[in-house]
Amino acid sequence: MIGTDAAGVDGLPAGLQDQLLAADLVALPQRLLPQLAQWFSLRQLHPELVSSDQPSALLERLEAARTAQQQIVVLASGDPLWFGIGRLLLERFGAEGLRFHPAPSSLQLAFARIGRPWQDASWISLHGRDPEPLAARLQQRPPALVVLTDPQRGGADAVRRLLLASGLQAAYEVWLCERLGHPDERVQALAPEQPLPADLDPLHLVVLIAREPALPPGGAEQLPLFGIDDGLWLQHADRPGLMTKREVRIQLLAELRLPAAGVLWDIGAGVGSVGIEALRLRPDLQLWALEQRGSGAAVIRANAERFGVAQRLATGGGVLQGRAPEALAQLPDPDRVLIGGGGTDRAAIAEAVVGRLRPGGVVVSPLATLEALAELRPLLEAAGLRVTVGQIQAWRGAPLAEGTRLAPLNPVLLLSAQKPAAG
Repeated sequence: MIGTDAAGVDGLPAGLQDQLLAADLVALPQRLLPQLAQWFSLRQLHPELVSSDQPSALLERLEAARTAQQQIVVLASGDPLWFGIGRLLLERFGAEGLRFHPAPSSLQLAFARIGRPWQDASWISLHGRDPEPLAARLQQRPPALVVLTDPQRGGADAVRRLLLASGLQAAYEVWLCERLGHPDERVQALAPEQPLPADLDPLHLVVLIAREPALPPGGAEQLPLFGIDDGLWLQHADRPGLMTKREVRIQLLAELRLPAAGVLWDIGAGVGSVGIEALRLRPDLQLWALEQRGSGAAVIRANAERFGVAQRLATGGGVLQGRAPEALAQLPDPDRVLIGGGGTDRAAIAEAVVGRLRPGGVVVSPLATLEALAELRPLLEAAGLRVTVGQIQAWRGAPLAEGTRLAPLNPVLLLSAQKPAAG
């Protein structure tokens, strides 16, 4: 098995050309047959040339040639083991009788053309698949993602529509790579509103490169007070998808029933999204954001600056790096508390919060598991708080052929508790 690049047979090293010259049978894509027939004719050689476009017929012919102990070469584009014919040959003949000589894969060529290292890149294929796995992968915010498109299911257009539906349009550069390795290849970065080329080649892939998202013209003033797209928030470099999703964030803000003034604790604040949106809604709140991650305070402050509440956060609250419940001792008594971040200390945190919560105060916690709910609910009820439980399950539209399907986000349990008012 020999992989070729755009130069075809002439671009092969001398040793691989010698393998071809010694072949009794050469299998290759139909489009390469004229070129290879001429190449052999110039050397006055006439091996049997067969098309590899119909794999079932090809496998039978290769089996017969193998039984006859003929020397066989199979040519393929790029790496035969990267979504190529190599898998079929391995299934039929096993690895013992095969030797592979790959050319650069489309992934290698794509990052070479863009000029970016790709050791941190991942990939996903949409060939014959619904886009739901791509929607789930995007929620993890990979630093670089190659999407092998299926033109029959929307191709590059489906990828862009899914980015928009996920609220991540501003978080990624979109590179369109067509006919990689061929003389007329085309690689271009697409702006969010730029239309796809009218002559888009079916042989294309999309590369998504994470970037620092730009705010719209006019800055934060042009954004909604809450429910800001996920893709506009700065992220932790080592855990870029670790944030409260937009749909959950909106519901948490409603559950908190934010007062016009008072103290809000955001425990396990992540990138600060809930607390910052609370300040946008209620500028006179004192927000105290607590995050134990080393980079947490810097990310929260940077997001506060982006979204226009940095001064209010600095003068009417603050950001602390520390671990709850120990770090809570530094804070003023709260009127509202959001307990996030997960972890194994949630019961101890809840006990500390109940002891400090002001009369009439509200505690809200988004939970991922039933076990967490079973641990916290009895504790809050035993402390005399009125507890309610709900669940939010959200779906986002994803392209499906000419229509739209709904791709689910992870369900989240919402635990809300209110302390009795004084008197």
